[in-house]
Amino acid sequence: MTRRSMIKFLPVSIVGLPIGYAVIGNAQSPTKREDEQAINKVIAGTTEAFNNHDAKAFARFYTLDAELVTVRGERMNGAVDIEKGLAAIFAARASAATLKTLDLSIRFISRDVAVAHVTNEMSGVVNAAGQEMPPHRELSIRVLVKQKGIWRVTAFHNTIISTPQAPAR
Repeated sequence: MTRRSMIKFLPVSIVGLPIGYAVIGNAQSPTKREDEQAINKVIAGTTEAFNNHDAKAFARFYTLDAELVTVRGERMNGAVDIEKGLAAIFAARASAATLKTLDLSIRFISRDVAVAHVTNEMSGVVNAAGQEMPPHRELSIRVLVKQKGIWRVTAFHNTIISTPQAPAR
């Protein structure tokens, strides 16, 4: 190859190189849809673990340094603390509690960070006197991170958004 033909080839190779990397990168990385499906499985898995009152299974969906804030403002730091705190909640006010997911939206912040807004209906919670409370809706905001190809919750904040009114008598 002559010097002149190399100079003509160089601009094409410089332009082609990033395109080649983009095509290869996209072919090797999972699609947004696959990531959404994986996140949906995390949400479903945490709901199933909650409904089974299995704090250990629930905590497996969280990063080791995750933070969780309950509707009552209880704060748990780290998967170990989340497991311990949730086990205490299951032993007391939520021993018969169940969750039903009503709505889920996912927004990607980057390729490996997403925010999920999850609306659940919670029923079966009892108060300090042991009386069952009326069902209520909760909205949780969950920040998920993808580490080594696996999506996990790294931050969770929950709040009550509505409680059905008692029927008029």
